[in-house]
Amino acid sequence: MAANTAANTPATEDLNVAGFECMPSPRQIKERLPLDEGAARTVLDARRTVSRILDRQDKRLFVIVGPCSIHDPQAGLEYARRLQGLAERVRERLYVIMRVYFEKPRTVNGWKGFINDPRMDDSFHIEEGIGRAREFLLDLARMGMPTATEALDPISPQYLGDLVAWYAIGARTSESQTHREMASALSAPVGFKNGTQGDIAVAINGIRSARAPHSFLGIDPEGATAVVRSRGNRYGHVVLRGGQAPNYDSAQVALCEQALAAAGLTANIVIDCSHANSLKKPELQPLVFHDCIHQVIEGNRSIVGLMLESNLVAGNQSIPEDLSKLVYGCSVTDSCIGWEATEKTLLEAVAALDKR
Repeated sequence: MAANTAANTPATEDLNVAGFECMPSPRQIKERLPLDEGAARTVLDARRTVSRILDRQDKRLFVIVGPCSIHDPQAGLEYARRLQGLAERVRERLYVIMRVYFEKPRTVNGWKGFINDPRMDDSFHIEEGIGRAREFLLDLARMGMPTATEALDPISPQYLGDLVAWYAIGARTSESQTHREMASALSAPVGFKNGTQGDIAVAINGIRSARAPHSFLGIDPEGATAVVRSRGNRYGHVVLRGGQAPNYDSAQVALCEQALAAAGLTANIVIDCSHANSLKKPELQPLVFHDCIHQVIEGNRSIVGLMLESNLVAGNQSIPEDLSKLVYGCSVTDSCIGWEATEKTLLEAVAALDKR
């Protein structure tokens, strides 16, 4: 009787689900694209360096610089090779990490990034995107270029987290309990961005939450649903990215320092020179960068890092129906500064720091 009742019960779940497709497990992906000793050394050395900067044991600034998003691995590799040479030239003052963002949060709709749609044609081969993203991170780690990315999807770190030196929790997700729990388990330092309206309390509360142990739902290396029990991440810090107005100036930085002190946290602040801090005008990013360098020269000790959105070619482009018409090395998401401006910005910053 019970069986008949169950058979006649109307469905109440998955009503808006068109289908399920199995993903390879994190272990399967890693067995196909394994971490080798050289790549592991790049990742561990970068995490250690950023941690030392946050602990004030390394007096350099770290700089997260690179494309708004990766959509063409070939252009990404060319950028990485150029950046590696530039990183060597500025290494006495700046520690350079390449921005490698594969996931893009959208305000409404749009291309969600290389993992979600690697072919850029709405075919959504996520299993392909994960594998190609891991392959790209491996290529960079093997050449000695550390990488930074945004932790957006809570599943992705199981596939890619062993190759990432620094994470951001974005302005849209800093208030999310899911992302705070995830950050508490990440193996790398994590920057929490202020809210989209400029609220720094969101980021500070995110840091405090991620420092504590948590228990939450996730997946294990076999891809099975698991309860993840984290130890907490002591290397959380604030990323100021502006809100309704820029917040990189000395007055706003001082207010952030005071808020961190009131919360019992070390005054570690990263300035994102893009987004609202440059009024969404990429050509203003170098001005923001140099203003922050000037603050450091004038004695500021809370600014520990800077972020730039940069690509081989300045500006951005829409994704055309005919992908052969894409401009090589030009962003398909936010506008970026070009390579020449990137090189000039970092070299001028080093020259200014050398004179102090």
